[in-house]
Amino acid sequence: MSCKQRFPFRFGTSSYIIPADIIPNVEFLKEKVDDIELVLFESDEFSNLPSPSDMQRLRELALESDLTYSVHLPLDVYFGHPDRQERERSVAKCHRIIELCRELPKSAYVLHFEAGPSVDINGFSPGALCRFTDALRDSVEMLLQGTEEAPSSFCIENLNYPFELVWPVVEAFDLSVTMDVGHLEYYGFPTKSYLERYLHRTRVLHMHGVLEGKDHNSLALMKPEALDLVMQVLTKDSLGASRVFTLEIFSEEDFNSSCNAMQRFLG
Repeated sequence: MSCKQRFPFRFGTSSYIIPADIIPNVEFLKEKVDDIELVLFESDEFSNLPSPSDMQRLRELALESDLTYSVHLPLDVYFGHPDRQERERSVAKCHRIIELCRELPKSAYVLHFEAGPSVDINGFSPGALCRFTDALRDSVEMLLQGTEEAPSSFCIENLNYPFELVWPVVEAFDLSVTMDVGHLEYYGFPTKSYLERYLHRTRVLHMHGVLEGKDHNSLALMKPEALDLVMQVLTKDSLGASRVFTLEIFSEEDFNSSCNAMQRFLG
């Protein structure tokens, strides 16, 4: 099912919809969506980073089919880590991805603000929170100094802690926002308030439903009132055409049922 060029925003999904590598997924999706989220990772055990020839093919596919890519920077980067050496490693990993994707037509870079693996920011004392945000500022400075990308191309995603904790950093560096509505619903944050407060800085929305206590399922499983609210806001939003609405899901079945859930918004 195709939802390409049918909404007042760029409709997208992840690069892992069919059980194959990135190139076959993009070939499968290119006439179905406007934007594809490249979920990239690199570790000692495994890497899915495309080769230079693959990157050239991704560029060709984008130009042929009017695609853009939202690049999800690696999950194992910790901009708020207390150890500066670890922050330098995290920033360097991001710089490698940015350089790799330099020639692609991009809508955004999606970035998490985290303090370390399995670190619960919700449990921070005021002092620890101050050290966390100071570390974020240091990391963002390093990130921006090492790239020609505009600060606004980096979109900070809301996670399992209140976004207002990191909002001063986003604002100070003129960064953008990835509003993960699936996370808002999953963790119980007020979606309406987040849209009112942060939509003006939002370049990407992540949309997914919850099933049996797990998120990143079909949009058909998102509460209808939450999806209705998002669509009402985006339909009235004069800047919507530049925003990306990403189904952050990872199967063809979820993709098809999510597209079905969107049909009722087509006049």
